[in-house]
Amino acid sequence: MALSAAQMAGGANIGPAPRLAASSIPTPEFAPIALLVDLNSGQQLMERDAERRFIPASITKVMTLFVAFELIEEGKLSPDQLFTVRPETYQEWRNKGSWMFLASDAEVSVHDLLIGIASVSANDGSIVLAQGAAGSTENWVDQMNARARELGMRNSHFGTPNGWPDEGRTFTTARDLVTLARAIITRHPKKYAYYFGREGFAYNGYAQANHDPMIGVVEGADGMKTGFTNEAGYGFLGTAIRGGRRMVMVVAASDTPQRRKAASRQLIEWGFTNFETRPLFAAGAIVGSAEVQNGMQSQVALSAPAMINATLPAGQDGAVKLTIRYEGPLQAPVRRGERIAQLEIEVDGLPPSRVPLVTAAAVEEAGLFQRLINGLTGVFS
Repeated sequence: MALSAAQMAGGANIGPAPRLAASSIPTPEFAPIALLVDLNSGQQLMERDAERRFIPASITKVMTLFVAFELIEEGKLSPDQLFTVRPETYQEWRNKGSWMFLASDAEVSVHDLLIGIASVSANDGSIVLAQGAAGSTENWVDQMNARARELGMRNSHFGTPNGWPDEGRTFTTARDLVTLARAIITRHPKKYAYYFGREGFAYNGYAQANHDPMIGVVEGADGMKTGFTNEAGYGFLGTAIRGGRRMVMVVAASDTPQRRKAASRQLIEWGFTNFETRPLFAAGAIVGSAEVQNGMQSQVALSAPAMINATLPAGQDGAVKLTIRYEGPLQAPVRRGERIAQLEIEVDGLPPSRVPLVTAAAVEEAGLFQRLINGLTGVFS
């Protein structure tokens, strides 16, 4: 069932927004796969082959970090825990791609492993974390895939904790990576701010720089992950925040690091320059209502669980079309706080986006007499 904006609380505007001027978007040869999303509104601002599967290489480590953050939050892992570097792990991963110079039989804290993985893309650190926290890399990978399913990353699968080539068993899409980025930033904002965004990391007497193409160069850039293999090419999942607005972007399959760098910086700057975010509803505000069948009330109010924003072309007074969508009518009883509807936000020139709405009150199931009154009201209304 759909309700137009005219039927919604607050009387939102309806009408076409001005067409987007798409100048300065990175060219396809710079980034064959690309996606830019305004995290504040959830709106997609630009996409190129966002559903195409590709090999993420070291971007895989963002999922390893997400799993670790989740386990810490659940009390199953502590930053103070010490794991021992197994001799066979040292032999396999010493000087293999990016590493943090872990020594054989050394004890290393989860805290240092997380910094090494996030800052210098430590392949050895990823394996030591997986083995220490889950007993084996296989058990850790199982957790990675379980978390991916929970997040709705339907076109992703992980075969390693660090993204080392595995004959194509590890793959993802740009859209799934934005889903992962949103989860790690919104669920774990303090851990994200602490472990990501560092310009480098010194460990065991070796100082290394972060290869993030935006940190220290692009205003507000605060992290995520690069990736490269000969098969995958050069990719990057990145984000930046300015004035409370956060953009998340993916570029992938670039053929040189210079083109990845150019595409990343152009895309994020294009997003901040060409768009602005405007508030629609405050957290807790009543957005509209949904019909209820066989309830003590015939309708239930729908509210915003968090602030709802819209992203529009900068400097233009474009209107926004809003539509509430749900499978209805709802059947009583209805609990308070149920996510039973979505608010669809449409801006001309951009794909529609949807954000959840929740019931603002409970509706008890009606008795026989109340159902009779409801039925008569429906006939004569």
